[in-house]
Amino acid sequence: MSKKILIIEDEEGIRRLLRYDLKQMGFDVHSAKDGREGLEMALDGQFDVIIIDWMLPYYDGIELVSRFRGRGLNAVLIMLTAKDEEADILEAFEAGVDDYLSKPFSPRELSARITAHLRRVDMNHELRRIEVGDIVINLDQHTVMVAGENVELTKKEFDLLIYLLQNENIVLTRAQILSEIWHFDYDGDTRIVDVHIFKLRTKLEDSNVKINSLRGVGYVAKRE
Repeated sequence: MSKKILIIEDEEGIRRLLRYDLKQMGFDVHSAKDGREGLEMALDGQFDVIIIDWMLPYYDGIELVSRFRGRGLNAVLIMLTAKDEEADILEAFEAGVDDYLSKPFSPRELSARITAHLRRVDMNHELRRIEVGDIVINLDQHTVMVAGENVELTKKEFDLLIYLLQNENIVLTRAQILSEIWHFDYDGDTRIVDVHIFKLRTKLEDSNVKINSLRGVGYVAKRE
């Protein structure tokens, strides 16, 4: 079955181009012209990927992302925008997007990113369950248990924990984490990684799996 994609974009030319290109690639493509229509369609349909323009009538892209994550949507969310400042990028990822693409962009690059995200989702579904120490992750139900107790994580914290546990005892640099979890290369401030690690450590403080830091290098998950 074809993967289902929703495009939320108010510029008709971009919307038409994306719809055409993605259909040519075999996707089942739907589109919305503003934030209100996009919100209704996203909540009514089971979409694998939602492509969202930042500047939209009624609800902007950031508000849509927050609403989607608040409703428990696990679709891959990709933000399209002319904004490319560090603060804008961080705001988008903090809101819950999986990827961020600045306009103008290459349709081939967008397709490659969509394919990579969907491949990762499919691999995670195949794994279904991850157990390291007293941490048990159910990928289908999107739950995390620590020593038998449920722990609530945001989507990014969830993805970050999976990445760390799948690389147990391996030091992961901040650049690797940014690339894998936030899907962008950035040579400047990596505080977004440190902030999420701090929050994750706090939530996992009772676990026998610890996230250790290697100063100037990165982080590693180890059992005590």
